[in-house]
Amino acid sequence: MSCPICGEDTLKKFRPFCSKRCADIDLAKWLNGSYAVPSQREEDMEADVEVNVPGVPKPH
Repeated sequence: MSCPICGEDTLKKFRPFCSKRCADIDLAKWLNGSYAVPSQREEDMEADVEVNVPGVPKPH
């Protein structure tokens, strides 16, 4: 198995990563929003539609 961040071989201690550094990089991506899990909840879709109405400026 290879590390999803750098491609090196993984270590059992940090699996699926090769090191604490790569695990921390992955965690930072989750925390800053680089990764996102799509939602299928109806209320989320309605909120997206309301925000993206053509001709209506987005709030700051």
